[in-house]
Order: sequence, then C-alpha cells, then structure tokens
Amino acid sequence: MRLRSIAALAALLLLVPVATASARGSNDDDLRDYARGTWASFVAMTDADSGLPADTLRQDGARSVQTSTTNIGAYMWSAVVARRLGIISRRELVNRVSRTLGTLEGMERSMGGQYFNWYDHRTGEKLTYWPPDRERDPNAPNTFRNWLSSVDNGWLAVGLRVVQNSVPELSQRAGDLYRSMDFGVYYVPERNLVRFHIDPAAPTDPALSPCCYDTAVSESRIVDYIGISRGQLPPKTYFQRWRTFPDGCDWGWQETRPVGVTRTYYGIDVFEGAYPYRGSLVVPSWGGSMFEALMVDLFVPESDWAPRSWRVNHPLTVRAQMLHGLLDAGYGYWGFSPANIPEGGYAVYGVDAIGLDPNGNPSNEDRTLVDHGYPGCPDGRPAQPDPPPSAYTNGVVTPHAAFLALPYRPQGARANLRRLARDFPGLYGPWGFRDSVNVQSKRVSDFYLSLDQGMIMGALGNELGGDVLRRAFADGRLERTVRPVIGIEEFGASR
Repeated sequence: MRLRSIAALAALLLLVPVATASARGSNDDDLRDYARGTWASFVAMTDADSGLPADTLRQDGARSVQTSTTNIGAYMWSAVVARRLGIISRRELVNRVSRTLGTLEGMERSMGGQYFNWYDHRTGEKLTYWPPDRERDPNAPNTFRNWLSSVDNGWLAVGLRVVQNSVPELSQRAGDLYRSMDFGVYYVPERNLVRFHIDPAAPTDPALSPCCYDTAVSESRIVDYIGISRGQLPPKTYFQRWRTFPDGCDWGWQETRPVGVTRTYYGIDVFEGAYPYRGSLVVPSWGGSMFEALMVDLFVPESDWAPRSWRVNHPLTVRAQMLHGLLDAGYGYWGFSPANIPEGGYAVYGVDAIGLDPNGNPSNEDRTLVDHGYPGCPDGRPAQPDPPPSAYTNGVVTPHAAFLALPYRPQGARANLRRLARDFPGLYGPWGFRDSVNVQSKRVSDFYLSLDQGMIMGALGNELGGDVLRRAFADGRLERTVRPVIGIEEFGASR
C-alpha cells in the first residue's frame, strides 16, 4: 500500500468519533462471527476431563501441556460471554465451568491461597518442569522453578468473580475460591507496591521473589483494584506507581522528555507526566502495548469511574496505535501487543513512542526504535528524527489489540479487522483469528493463545452483550471501594 493511500486511510479513520450508541450495533454480524470462531478455539484447547485450557493451540489442533492461572480465568469469563451471546446453552455453561472449578478446588496452592503460575492443563498438577524444554530435549537438565504470580492470580480471581456474580448455580463455589485468595501476600510495605511474583521457597529473596510492579498503565493494576476492594492492599498503593518517570536530568535516559505537574493523593506525591505524541499527551505504559493499557478496562469501567484520567488516556492510546500503524510505520494495519512471533516464539510488541522502556518495545521484528532525546541537560541527547516508514520492516500486528479498541474506535477497529481477515490468508478461520501476522512477509502465526483469545471474547462480550463482563466484575463492592480512589486523579494526558 502506498504511503499516500495509507495517510488518506488514517485521516478517514481518525475522523470516526469515540464510540456512541449509534456507532455500535448497526450490523454486528461480523463481530458475532468472530465470537463464534473465538469460542470454538477455546473448545478445541480445553481438556474435556479437567476443564482447563491449554496455553497455546496450534493450527493443526495440537495443544501445549502447560496452562497458567490467567488462561483459566480467561476461559471462565469467555464461557460466560459465550452464554450471553447465545453461542452455548446455560446447561453447557454450568457443566463446563463446574468442571473447571472442580479441578481448581483440588489444585496445589501456597501462601495466601495463591495458585502457582503453571500447571498441566490435562490434570491440574503443578508443573515441576517446563514442557517445551522437555519436548526439545528429554535429557535437558531441569532448572524450572514454579512461582506465585500476582497479576496471573489477579486474572484468575477476575474469572472467579465473574462466575460468582453471573452464574447462580456456581456462585458459592466460585465465591469460596475467590475469597480464599489473599493478595496481601504480595505487598511490600517499604515500597508500598506489590511483588511481581513469589517463590514460596524464598519469599523475601529479591532474585527469586522480585519487587515490584511500579507503572500505572499496566495490566497489573487489576491486582491493586482487587486488593483495595478486599482490604488487602491500602488505597495509596495505586498512587505509588509511575505515570511517567520524573522530568529532570537524573532521568535523562528516557526516550522522550515528559510533560506534567506534581499532585498529591493519599499523601503520595505523584508526577502526573505524559509523553508528547503527534499533537497529544499520552500517559505511557512500559511497552506501549494495547493490552497493558486496556485489558483491565474490559472488567472495570475506568472511563466512567475516572473521568479526568482513564477516560482521557484510553482513547489517546488507541489513537496512537492507529497513527503508528497507518502513518509512522505505514503498515496499513494496526494493533500492537505482546504476542506469538509469526515465525515462532514469543515477543513483546508495542508503540515505542508511548512506552517507558528505554530499550524499546517496537512494533516490528527488526526493532525500529524512536529516540526523541532529552534536551536541556548537560549530558542530554539531541532529538533524533523519527524513522521513516521504510525503516519499519517485518511489522507484527496482533488482532486482539484491535479488539480492545472497540469501545473507543468501533468503526476503525472493525475496518482494521476486516482488512486483516481479507488480506492475510489463514489469519482468520473456524477458530477465529490466529495470534499474529507479519504484515510485510504475510507470514501468519501457527498458534492461538488462550490469553489473547480471552481478551477477544471479553471485548466482544462487552460490545455485543451490554458490558456483560464489566457488570459481572465491577459490582457494588468494587465500585464503593475503588471508584473513589481512581476517580480523584487527573492525568497529564490531553489532546
């Protein structure tokens, strides 16, 4: 696609307003078809006896041995969506999720009732080895250590809460498991933050149980919301995270100099910084990816509860993703998030210009990065020209990222998904979208990832099913405890 036509397309898409009632639902046949296919992938990747989904499903039907707590949560909320959209019956929903809960009730746990991160999806047994390593070399030495992940347990808890509040037949069982999980075990008082994960054999060893999640635009904020709502984390934890790193020469290694002011919340001084990007100010995530910014929004109505922060920033994140794909890189497509590498493996993809990581999370395999410099300091780097579109070779687009944009650019997201399905044979099929595509070589991933399929089902459930997941998760208790915390903040984001 020539740059001129890409620029015209970008201009057209960016004229589309943020979602309104009239913009949604004029013809939802495409989205309903996507939902049926995506649910079919969950059916294919889920063990009939254990009720646990595999981490990955290959296009030939082969499933990985391993699964994670996030995958299990994603399967449960996706089953609720499938019922809400009429894809499965109520009886099938109850039977499927009952089987999953039965396995969860018998799985090995540790501190605070927290689950380990990796299990055999066929049996629910805790993994003591890494299956892909064993498959490559049966005689390889085993150095695998399983751990308790705060964010992965958070997504499992989300799935349990969704079931508790939307499937009466299973409410008691799901609620018992949810209540048994104490997220306070991850809290580090001297940092006022939560650990990435804990090795139960060495819970205070910084090498094996490292501290901490410390950026606000991160999928890990779901742990803050759950912990605050249950009295397991103090509200001030939410404000201890960076919006951007501070403005100052001591922080001059940043790729972009932030703009912002300092405000105080719950006794914490917060630098409300943002990065300039194409005429806007965006509060960045670590990697500039869609899922960091918008996965939590599938379950918590952040734009409603935080009108001066998330309501401003979420549409700007989507805008940046669109502009990067269509103008900066000239791919003709957009949607950048951690995903399967089309040729094999896994990598983190994002829009480097709205990412905090100084090493960059670029949108392409060849790692084309930006560096806006840090002028005004004795050792400050001069600004570098942004790379031309021709520099962005082997760009990787992942469909789940476009689905996350549905609440904010519904027509643009649908158009992008239609082009992806049309232009890349094999990307869309009976099991929905495969995980990613190299938009220049046209190499399509061989895999479906249950986490990313879960985000697609979540986005479709909310779009077609009246915010089914937000209503199920963000109940009265969460609103009473979390809304007053996030509602008082004013980000530096603006357009």
